[in-house]
Amino acid sequence: MKQIISNKEYSGERPLYQTSSLRLNNIIIREGESALKECRQLDIVDSLFEGLYVLWECADVHCVNCRFTTTSRASVWYGKRLRFTNCTIESHKAFRELRKAKFENVKIYKGGEVFWKCFHLDINKMTINFSEYAFLQTRHSVIKNLILHGKYCFQYATDIEIHNAKLDTKDAFWNSENCTVYDSEINGEYLGWYSNNLRLVRCRISGKQPLCYAENLVLEDCTFAPDADLCFEHSDVKATVKGMITSVKNPKSGHVVADKIGELILNDQCKEPHNCQITTRQ
Repeated sequence: MKQIISNKEYSGERPLYQTSSLRLNNIIIREGESALKECRQLDIVDSLFEGLYVLWECADVHCVNCRFTTTSRASVWYGKRLRFTNCTIESHKAFRELRKAKFENVKIYKGGEVFWKCFHLDINKMTINFSEYAFLQTRHSVIKNLILHGKYCFQYATDIEIHNAKLDTKDAFWNSENCTVYDSEINGEYLGWYSNNLRLVRCRISGKQPLCYAENLVLEDCTFAPDADLCFEHSDVKATVKGMITSVKNPKSGHVVADKIGELILNDQCKEPHNCQITTRQ
């Protein structure tokens, strides 16, 4: 049975260092560092975190209805088997190098450099605002119902599966590998450049010059906004598109099928094998 600690405040350096088998109710972590470092088997409920580096190298921790304030920089790093339910995160660099972490109904504000080098994330119902480089080098994760506003998300990400997301982000999926996005809206410039095995299924794409320099790019029943121009430059692509593509420029190989293409640009700058088949239904 877990020991229960309720209605307490802690501050300073490592006040609960290496504790285990605790249920923490309505606690406050004030100014200080590493309050819960290297802890195990914690249930943390209705609590407030203001200190730095609060949950580092922890395992089997479940946070419910907790808030991490702007002063709790770099809150949760190097953890295993963590869960966050109905939490609010206001700190910079909140999550790094996690293994097997689950998030349900979590809101992240000022979420710069969040979820770097994480493995086996399970995310459902998450909002991330003011983010740069979210999910950098993250791998083997499933993400559902994500709303993200920022720049440069999923760069160098590998083996990511995304469902029902809205991504407002420049330079998403650069150098990513084996990523699949279903039933989502992706708004932003230069989507998916230098990616490998990026697959988009029933997605709506907006923003200039998407999906260039990509290898093994697949689009299934996607739609393109009018501002999505100069698509597929130097890409190996297999795309079926509903509606019109404003312009296609020098795809390298594969095929593109759309209802209509406003402008097709094929010139001597195209890379070999220069054999992409372009077909319109109208």
